[in-house]
Amino acid sequence: MALLADQPKKWQMGFQEPASQSMRDIVWFHNYMLVPIIVAISAFVLFLMLYAMVKFRASRNPNPSKRTHNVLVEVVWTLVPCLILIVMAVPSFKVLYSQDEIPKADVTIKAIGYQWYWGYEYPDENIIFDSYMIEENDLKEGQPRLLAVDNEVIVPVNKVVKVLITANDVLHAWALPAFGVKRDAMPGRVNETWFKAERTGTFYGQCSELCGIKHAFMPITVRVVSEQEYLDWLEEAKIKFAKEVIEDNNKLIASK
Repeated sequence: MALLADQPKKWQMGFQEPASQSMRDIVWFHNYMLVPIIVAISAFVLFLMLYAMVKFRASRNPNPSKRTHNVLVEVVWTLVPCLILIVMAVPSFKVLYSQDEIPKADVTIKAIGYQWYWGYEYPDENIIFDSYMIEENDLKEGQPRLLAVDNEVIVPVNKVVKVLITANDVLHAWALPAFGVKRDAMPGRVNETWFKAERTGTFYGQCSELCGIKHAFMPITVRVVSEQEYLDWLEEAKIKFAKEVIEDNNKLIASK
């Protein structure tokens, strides 16, 4: 059911290809637990409706039954849904627990939602930068419209990444479908989530909480690289973003 994609595709009906164990668990639960149960219930209800329409039509029942209830039927239609919910609940608890129980992190990132862009911090590395969507006229070949950003989040493959999520103004949500990650970003509160990317590549997400007129223009881009590439990027980023901070401060001073 899931289409192979690290970003949304035209006419896509299913999930993106999982890039983490958490997302694989979600896809399994959806495809092999929820969908069969939904199909079975829908088919059963449709059968009952058609059966009632045929068997109890006026032409066959000129004198309709005056029975008001059936104890056995009422017991069955109470117990069966309870059993179905229990069957669904057990694996869903496992999925939820794995998402909320954060293992020891190899990398920690802080994501801050603004109207309408994301700010990122690597607290352990003293790296801070903002990430804006690239305007359509400035896109390079291969960069997806409404998803590419000027500064990507870079993380190493097969490492536990903890993400601290908050907001500066209104509610936002940090979501990356391929990793099975979605957490609300709320002013005055820090939420936590995590992921462990199992393959390299560029993965796209978007703000998933209506946050104003430019809500649709808050993409999230995470590039997963090898550990050595990540270490190299850290050294470059410390220099690059330090220079940007100095330049911004100089502009601020000059404007006064």
